[in-house]
Amino acid sequence: MTDVQTALDQLIKQNGDDYASLSRMLGRNPAYVQQFIRRGSPRKLDEADRVTLARYFGVDEGVLGAPSRTAQTIKKSALAAMVMVPRLMVGASAGPGAHVDSETPLSRIGFEAGWLRSLGSDPAQLSVIQVAGDSMVPTLADGDDILVDKGDGAHRLRDGIYVLRRDDVLMVKRLGVNPAKRRLSIRSDNPAYPDWEDCDPATVTVIGRVIWVGRRMG
Repeated sequence: MTDVQTALDQLIKQNGDDYASLSRMLGRNPAYVQQFIRRGSPRKLDEADRVTLARYFGVDEGVLGAPSRTAQTIKKSALAAMVMVPRLMVGASAGPGAHVDSETPLSRIGFEAGWLRSLGSDPAQLSVIQVAGDSMVPTLADGDDILVDKGDGAHRLRDGIYVLRRDDVLMVKRLGVNPAKRRLSIRSDNPAYPDWEDCDPATVTVIGRVIWVGRRMG
């Protein structure tokens, strides 16, 4: 028997109770408690049954298998400290270019809230998308997930890697800013791909700055 089954069996014997009467008290069939103790079926007590039995015997729920309050508090605190960022069904081209079909969330990825705050990012402005192509190798590779801060866009533009839209194509590129001329350079980290120099900012829609990359180790 498990520790919980043994503990419950001892409580029943010490209190002079029987399996069937306790089962009926729980609103279960008469064999419920006996099957749990002797056969391990169910494998653990239902939460409502556990609460009722703990109160009846005057013991802490932990004796009957409840998670410790410390463990529950840690778990809740950890979840509260996480920000779930949507992973969108779009790809930012690091190659010839890709048209955007949908921004439907595929899933969500958790990031530690304190870490995001240290970056100065508003969680509501964040999304994760996937890199498509190899024009940003070795910095970004095909299939990498990138965290994009849409709150850090054209109004704060500076040298760095951005997701942008040009000619209806979504892409990820390294931008260089010439404040004197108010012009942009759009570059690929892979020398096999061409760069665009001296671009008019009006021809580029800056979606957001890339602030993190995650990839599968191959």
